[in-house]
Amino acid sequence: MQKRHSKKIIISVLFILFIFGNIISSAMSPALDNNTINSDKSKINSFDSKIISYDKDSNDENLPLPSASNLKIEDISGGIGLTFIIKNDGELDISEIDLNIETEGLYVKKFTNNRTDISLLPAGNSKKISFRVFGFCFGEPLVYNRFIITINAPNITTMKRILLVNVIGPIVEVIAINMNDGESYDGYTLFTPEYSTETYLINKDGKIVHSWKSDYILGLGFHLLENGNLIRNCLTEINPAFPLNGGTGRVEMFDWNGTLLWEYELSNDHKCLHHEIEIMPNGNILMLAWELKLANEAISAGRNPLLLPAGVIWTSFVIEVEPIYPTGGNIVWEWHVWDHLVQEYDSTKNNYGVVKDHPELIDINFGIPLGLVDWNHLNSLDYNEEFDQILISSHVQNEIWIIDHNTTTDEAAGHSGGKYGKGGDLLYRWGNPQAYQTGDADDQKFFGQHDARWIEKDCPGRGNILVFNNGLTRLDTFYSSVDEIVPPVDSDGNYNLEKGFAYGPKEPIWSYTAEEPTDFFAPITSGAQRLPNGNTLICNGPNGIFFEVTLDKEVVWKYTNLHPNTVTTQAAKIDLYPPDYPGLGEFNIEQVNNAPGGKYNSFIDFIFNILKDCNILFSNLLNYINNL
Repeated sequence: MQKRHSKKIIISVLFILFIFGNIISSAMSPALDNNTINSDKSKINSFDSKIISYDKDSNDENLPLPSASNLKIEDISGGIGLTFIIKNDGELDISEIDLNIETEGLYVKKFTNNRTDISLLPAGNSKKISFRVFGFCFGEPLVYNRFIITINAPNITTMKRILLVNVIGPIVEVIAINMNDGESYDGYTLFTPEYSTETYLINKDGKIVHSWKSDYILGLGFHLLENGNLIRNCLTEINPAFPLNGGTGRVEMFDWNGTLLWEYELSNDHKCLHHEIEIMPNGNILMLAWELKLANEAISAGRNPLLLPAGVIWTSFVIEVEPIYPTGGNIVWEWHVWDHLVQEYDSTKNNYGVVKDHPELIDINFGIPLGLVDWNHLNSLDYNEEFDQILISSHVQNEIWIIDHNTTTDEAAGHSGGKYGKGGDLLYRWGNPQAYQTGDADDQKFFGQHDARWIEKDCPGRGNILVFNNGLTRLDTFYSSVDEIVPPVDSDGNYNLEKGFAYGPKEPIWSYTAEEPTDFFAPITSGAQRLPNGNTLICNGPNGIFFEVTLDKEVVWKYTNLHPNTVTTQAAKIDLYPPDYPGLGEFNIEQVNNAPGGKYNSFIDFIFNILKDCNILFSNLLNYINNL
């Protein structure tokens, strides 16, 4: 009796193991049903693919050629394996579609073939694709654990989706969906996540090709120099006199291998570096800094006492520093906002005047300071070598300003001298004519903008100005845009202004917003860069999302930052460097770009083989028992 009971237990255990083996086998095999189109191998091979819809006539000979904008990859999702839809929403059939999926990372085994050929995807049709894997990989999504979907077809640029994933058994969790389509501009993107001590250089597939590590978290500004050195500002500690966001206090330079070459600090009770830095052609560095003004100083400059709730005010200035290696530097030029003020509040002060009559000056009583103290909150710098001018973004005034750099420091403090005869007064301003009483709220164009920069000479729009317009205080609704404006400047760098009117232009010549504007909103930081092929690289700072759009506003590249962690992934700005940029140092580009993927650990492979063998064994054993 006991033997018979033991025999039942053994058979029950074997049966449970058999069921488990079949479940695993099912999870590792493609799911097929009667609607799956794989019986006709001329149509589709390897993947599970289902027709979703067909509702368009594709026989019109006058229709244009299909394009990448007609072929879409949608509804990418995890679960038991990976599923997504390929959709042709154009008016022409698309033929000879080559679909390939690769895996990169550790401990992943594929149970669906990598590649399939779709001979025809009629207009209006969609196909559902299923991809099955089994394995264990998680924890380093920027380096490992990626599924790469690549689609090629005649007359259509390559489409690539790069998925950052976790895989646990047959379960796939999609962490982020990046893209790298054929119309994107090749190069390497430099960024430093906020609250991170590391700076990364990534290729277009999102692989880290190089990195630098500091002892301090980023302060917002960084550049890769043509000699391969990295310069970045950073925050050593919060200055109690200047505790708001954007404060830095330190600039440091590393060589390509990460050796600290130079450091410069300015952070005390009266002054503190903040936000951005800009490299000059002569190797000097432009830096933004705050300076503290007490209530009596502000009132002496015509500030309304009612606009001093904190009893102090911060204003900004620009310094040009000549580095002294390995520590320190000489300030060889400087420009202060405080030297270029106008006000209508106190007629007893020297700077009293009609604001509207002085667009070259800054109204000390205009604008609501951030944190009640930061009156300008300048947040970006750019330098124009052709005109020897500096472009500044003023967050509080919702304006960009241009000043003459071809001055002595004394001339920069006055209203005459320099290349343009205006000393340090504003040569140009744009974004909010209310700041100089030449417009109303309907005329305001910028809303808490960042990263104003001239478009480089080798890019479409050369000499125009590109600005990330955060849209923080728009009157209608909150959304962000990237705006390109054509300043009214002649070949010598002089800006046209008709007396009594606002500076032109009336509107941006080009602007990017999301198709549904509120889908793209970055209230802080962020930036944009025009690329040589006409595309625009955009950084959605608070969300840590970088993407590239064509002049037709089609997204052709996207990268999701997951550093330093999945909770805080902000990145204030990004810069792209072409493959032939001199500053790209010693790393094997080919090895990085073509790194093999899809490997799995031999132990995992061993487990898979055991499960397969057990499944066969249990099947044979049950057949034997049934025949007893």
